[in-house]
Amino acid sequence: MTDNPKSEPFSNAEKDPDDWTTGDEAMTGAQASYLKTLSEEAGEPFDDTLTKADASKRIDELQAKTGRGQ
Repeated sequence: MTDNPKSEPFSNAEKDPDDWTTGDEAMTGAQASYLKTLSEEAGEPFDDTLTKADASKRIDELQAKTGRGQ
């Protein structure tokens, strides 16, 4: 095993968003687009001010509510 975390057999997608080094940056365009779609489907408001980490958590919540991503 090496000290390089990218060589580990897991991806950043499995890492807790609270532990992301870039989690406090603005959400990505892809996150915003998907979150807007999920928000519309769930009948929930879309918040375009979320950080990357908060957007990831919100996507998880809305996926559970809409049944997407299962």
